[in-house]
Amino acid sequence: MNFTSTALLALAMSTDAFAAAVGKGTALQKPRWSEALRTGAIFGVVEAITPLIGWALGYAASGFVKSWDHWIAFTLLSILGVRMIFAALQAPVEAEVEKPMRHGFWLLAITGFATSIDAMAVGVGLAFLDVNILPIAAAIGIATFAMVTLGVMLGRLLGSFTGRWAEAIGGVLLIGIGSMILYEHLSGI
Repeated sequence: MNFTSTALLALAMSTDAFAAAVGKGTALQKPRWSEALRTGAIFGVVEAITPLIGWALGYAASGFVKSWDHWIAFTLLSILGVRMIFAALQAPVEAEVEKPMRHGFWLLAITGFATSIDAMAVGVGLAFLDVNILPIAAAIGIATFAMVTLGVMLGRLLGSFTGRWAEAIGGVLLIGIGSMILYEHLSGI
């Protein structure tokens, strides 16, 4: 994968975490930078590890499906993209509760893992393309760290509306990347 594809993939993978971070920031009482950085670090590490796990699983199976690997990558990315778009279109549930000053580690780690399942599936798809997963996983982790940190701080100001749009754009980007992979393979580029 080239730099542009890696950057777009990293951005797309970080948008659902950004949406969750906006929600986390909205749920906090006056989020501070220290909490935003902590949340970003937790999400970024989890989001960087999950494509590595997916890649390892996909790499183990890649020899069996080499002739249709591009279809697998296209299908996985498209399904994830559509899922992200539908999730963004769902109305958020607002509840009136007292806002905490910070979120617990395990709550953030579980939320980070939940938003990184798509990165694991992308890792599986990338294994079929025989790419170097380390720079891609690092890019996803760094992008997620930045987007989540920003999302927590913006959450209080912007609410969940902005996060939902970011997730929808990320879904469109995933579908585009999957389509580009399929096009490049079928056209022999």
